[in-house]
Amino acid sequence: MIKVAVCGSNGKMGTEVVKAVTNDETLELVAKIDILGGDYKTIEAASKDLKIDVLVDFTQPKSIYENALYCLKNNINIVIGTTGLSDEHIESLKKLSIDNKVSCLIAPNFSTGAVLMMMFAKQAAKYFDNAEIIELHHNQKKDAPSGTAVKTALMMSEVNDNFKTGNCAEVETIAGSRGGTSYSNIQIHSVRMPGYIASQEVIFGSMGQIFKIRHDSMNRECYMPGVIMAIKHVVKQPEFIYGLENIMEG
Repeated sequence: MIKVAVCGSNGKMGTEVVKAVTNDETLELVAKIDILGGDYKTIEAASKDLKIDVLVDFTQPKSIYENALYCLKNNINIVIGTTGLSDEHIESLKKLSIDNKVSCLIAPNFSTGAVLMMMFAKQAAKYFDNAEIIELHHNQKKDAPSGTAVKTALMMSEVNDNFKTGNCAEVETIAGSRGGTSYSNIQIHSVRMPGYIASQEVIFGSMGQIFKIRHDSMNRECYMPGVIMAIKHVVKQPEFIYGLENIMEG
């Protein structure tokens, strides 16, 4: 059995991961790690007592990088669902994962539907020169824009280098009205509102037509098949993976 520890086990996502791991006959939950009432308060304390094959991290943007560094330096495969890592952090973790031959899978979104949305957006980006992203989350989400929106923009930018073709010179009379500019001039707009869990819409435009791709998460259970898929994948061979689409395609 694959021995799994969950970091951030008392959080909303962590609680669902604990249930999903417990209900899978091929996985063994060996530790719940959380500063607020887990079996252990730190990964270091848990790893001294237990063998951990895979650590799943759903904590906070301020702690994820250090958590990942510890795992990759101590031969613990890690699945990261916490968003907020910078491009520089991701490159650093990639190098450490490859150098130390320890798996690291970072997924901005574990919902298979959301991943398909990103894949479809990349495909559509080949045929449209104008696009913007609107992402909507609950008002307890600390980072903005979402990791899903950033990853979507990155994927779209791989096939098109400018999504503001033909736009006039813009003037914001209220700062931030046009959202944030990301890869290939894609504007990302972040909404934080009670009632949402996670939603994203990618809007493409060209003369005479608008094309929209949208995904809505209704509950956190929808992420669990992707999380379980990631856990089972990272133990197969040491590698660095950024985005669940890379193992869905396989």
